[in-house]
Amino acid sequence: MKLESIQVPVGSRVLADYWSPNTAIHKFFEYEYSDEAFQKRAAYLEKQTKDQTEIATIIRQFMEPLGITDKINEHLKQLEQGALVVVGGQQAGVLTGPLYSVNKAISVIALAKEQSMKLQRPVVPVFWIAGEDHDLEEINHTYTMREEDVKKRAYGERSKRKTMASTTALNQEAMTQFINTVVKDFGETAYTEGLRKHLLEALTESDTFTDFFARLMNQLFKEEGLLMIDAADMKFRQYESQNFTHIIRNNAEIAQVVTAQEQAFDSAGYGTPIFSTSEAANLFYVKDGERHLLERRQDQFVNLAANIKLSREELLEIAELNPEQLSNNVVTRPLMQEMTLPVLAFVGGPGELAYWATLKDAFTVLGLKMPIFAPRLNITLITRQVEQLLKEYGLSVEDVWNGKAMQLKDTFVTAVQDEKAKHQIQAIQQLINEKLDELEVHLEAQQIPLNKVIMKNKETHLKQFNYLQQKIEQTVLAKHEVTIRKFMILQNELYPNDGFQERSYNPYQYLNEFGPSLIDEMLEKSYDFGNHHYLLYL
Repeated sequence: MKLESIQVPVGSRVLADYWSPNTAIHKFFEYEYSDEAFQKRAAYLEKQTKDQTEIATIIRQFMEPLGITDKINEHLKQLEQGALVVVGGQQAGVLTGPLYSVNKAISVIALAKEQSMKLQRPVVPVFWIAGEDHDLEEINHTYTMREEDVKKRAYGERSKRKTMASTTALNQEAMTQFINTVVKDFGETAYTEGLRKHLLEALTESDTFTDFFARLMNQLFKEEGLLMIDAADMKFRQYESQNFTHIIRNNAEIAQVVTAQEQAFDSAGYGTPIFSTSEAANLFYVKDGERHLLERRQDQFVNLAANIKLSREELLEIAELNPEQLSNNVVTRPLMQEMTLPVLAFVGGPGELAYWATLKDAFTVLGLKMPIFAPRLNITLITRQVEQLLKEYGLSVEDVWNGKAMQLKDTFVTAVQDEKAKHQIQAIQQLINEKLDELEVHLEAQQIPLNKVIMKNKETHLKQFNYLQQKIEQTVLAKHEVTIRKFMILQNELYPNDGFQERSYNPYQYLNEFGPSLIDEMLEKSYDFGNHHYLLYL
C-alpha cells in the first residue's frame, strides 16, 4: 500500500484561504493553524481544568454495548484524568455514510496521536455522532459501483416524521434487503461472505440508525481507541442541562453576534453559510418524538408550524428538568462541545469550516474560546485495476478529475462510428423525401388533398431511419464495449457523480476488495495536515 500526496486546486475558497497566510479568513478564527497554536490552546485549556470523570463515565456507558477494547479503556482513563481531546463528528449514515466519515475518524485519530507526541501529554480522539439529526433522507442511502456503473441504493423504509436518527427504529427486513443489494453490487471476492455476515450481525444488534452506525464505526476503529458519544444520548443530555441553560440565557446575544459575524464573512467574499437571523434560537425542541427548530418571537421561543410556544422561563425549566427535549443546531453544537469536552482541535470538512467562521464571537458570549479548526484529511483510494488503467492510458488521477477520461472516451466513440452507414442512411432519407415531395406536387395538381398523410409518412420514415441509426451505433459500441467500460471505470471510481470518491462510496466497497485490514493499514500511514490530497494505492 503506497501513499502519495498531491496538490490540487481547492474548490472551496474558504478552505484555500484557510491554508494560505495573510488572507482575510483568519480574523474569523481564534487560532491560525500551526504548532504554536496547539501549544497556546493546550496552555489555555490547562487553566480551564474541570472534573472530567462524569463525561468519561457517560462515554464509557455509551460504548460498553459496542465493545470496549484495551485502547478504548486507556483513552477513557486518560480522559478521566484530564487528557485533551481532538473531536470530529458526522451524521449516522448507513454503512458509516460516505468515505469522508471514515476519513474524518482517521483524521481525528492521526491528529490526536500527532499532538500527543508534540505536546508530550495525552490527547485522545473523540467522534461526536450527530444522532440528534432528523434529516433521514440524507443518511438513508449510499452509492455503489456495479461493474462500471454508479448505483444509488437506499434503505426502503421511509418516514414523514422529523424523528432523530437515535430514536428512529430500523426495519430489520428492509435494512437486510438494503445490505444484500449493496453487497451484491460489490461483486464476489474472497472477503464478501465474511463482510456480509459482519454487517448483518451488526444490524441484528442495532435498533436505530445511530446504533448501527456506532457498531460499524467501533468495529473499524476500536483498536485505535476511538471514543464515541451520541449527541442524543439520554445521560449526555442530562449532563448538558446547565449548558443548555447557559445558551438560553444568552440566546439573543448569540444570535446577534453570529448574524453580525456572518454579514462580515459575506462582505469578505465568503458567502452566507448558515443564513443566520437575529431571531434564531439555534435550538430544537423535541415534541412527540419530532425535532422542531425554534425562533424567538416577542420574548417567546416558538415554532408556529408545530404549534410550539414557550416562554423563556418554560424553556429554562425544560433545560433543567427535561434536557432530552432540547437539541442543538449548527451554531450551538460547537458551543456545546466546548462546554462538555476539553477540545484541543475540531476536525471538519469545508462546509463545517465555513459555518465555524461565523461562530467566534458566539464562543466569547459564553465565556469560551473557539478551539483550533483542523480541516480533515482528503483521501482517494486507488484500486489495482484503476492504477493499471491509469498507466494504460497515460492518465493521472488529476486528469480524470479534470474530465480527460471522458474526453478520451468521447474521442474513441466518435472514431469507431460507421460514418459510411450514417451517410448512406441520410442519402436514402433525402431521396425518399424528394420522391414524396414530387408525389405531393402531383397529387395537388390532381386536386387530391393528402398533404397530412404525406407529412405523416415522412415522420414515420424519419423515426425508422433514426431507429436504424441508433441500432447501428449500439452494435458498433457493443463491439468496443471493453474499451468504453475501461474509461467508465476510471471516471466512476475516481470521480463518481462529478465529485470526489469520498463523497459517494462507503468504505465497505473497498473492504470487500482489499480485506478487513484496510482501515488498520490506512491508519499505519503518516499524514500531514495541510492543503493537499492523499492518494492511497491499495
